[in-house]
Amino acid sequence: MSSVRTLLITLAMALAAAAGLATAASASPFPGGHPIEMTVLFPAGSSADVSARLLADGMSKRLGVKVFVVNRPGAGGAIGYRYVATQRPDGHSLVWNSNSISTTYYAGTLPFTYERFEPVAQVLVESPVLVVSGSSPWRSLADVIAAAKAKPDTLTVANSGAGSHTHISAVALFKTAKVDVVNVPFGAAQLVPALLGHQVDAALQLPAALTSSVRSGDLRLLASLTDKRDPAFPDVPTAREQGFDVSLEAWRGIAVPKGTPKAVVARLEAAIKATVASPEFKKGCENLGARPAFASSAEFGRIIAKQDIELARLMETIGLNTRLQAHASR
Repeated sequence: MSSVRTLLITLAMALAAAAGLATAASASPFPGGHPIEMTVLFPAGSSADVSARLLADGMSKRLGVKVFVVNRPGAGGAIGYRYVATQRPDGHSLVWNSNSISTTYYAGTLPFTYERFEPVAQVLVESPVLVVSGSSPWRSLADVIAAAKAKPDTLTVANSGAGSHTHISAVALFKTAKVDVVNVPFGAAQLVPALLGHQVDAALQLPAALTSSVRSGDLRLLASLTDKRDPAFPDVPTAREQGFDVSLEAWRGIAVPKGTPKAVVARLEAAIKATVASPEFKKGCENLGARPAFASSAEFGRIIAKQDIELARLMETIGLNTRLQAHASR
């Protein structure tokens, strides 16, 4: 009888100890030893994917847990946004967001706005560029415009997907130039082979997926859509320099589901800030044709809100805003 009682007491003590360990683990500071998932809205090999993996590596070192990238492409980013928005707001599900949070909403492919997420930090900026094959006869933006005017609705321009930032940028550029082209939602991963194989005439894309092919001479940059020349490509004139007033710089950053605790956001923000300031990250951005541009959670939130209004107006002007009534009620 005493042996049975001793066994029961031993089991009770073991269960109590296990419960205590579980409670201590759950109370440990974020991230509590658990891995973190970063959703990337575009396929492997895209500019979003390459830069996200660079950030994830740096964050992993500073958080002490693995930050792993999962690609959830489709609908200009809407599929990935929908997924992350439904995850627990505990800091273990991140989205590598961009201007696409606004363009997908106003294009009608996303049912909610940027307000569904908490901004964590802006990380970098990229300049959309117009690119053609290295064997193309076109040497300037004016050459492409002239070709489009000569044969309306025949020149094909690839982008990352319907409603994506590069799609909006392409429509804005050619609307400003008063020419009609065929926009092709080709996807970044297939874009270089498509250009080299002459399946499309040109592309409006972010630099990361193009840099190595540009440096090898296989592709040729004709214009950047930014206020000033991109330091990564100082010989490439802006669209404005060539007479077309279009500037649509793209930002990338990290956001989490609404309701994520402020302490968790602050921990993630600190890890991102340290990563962006590191020599490894700066060198990686240089290789990708991107520019490190850290902004705190509060500042990043202001950047997103301001550009959301600007993109709504632009998309209305170029006929791509399907939510005119929602915008008008702002």
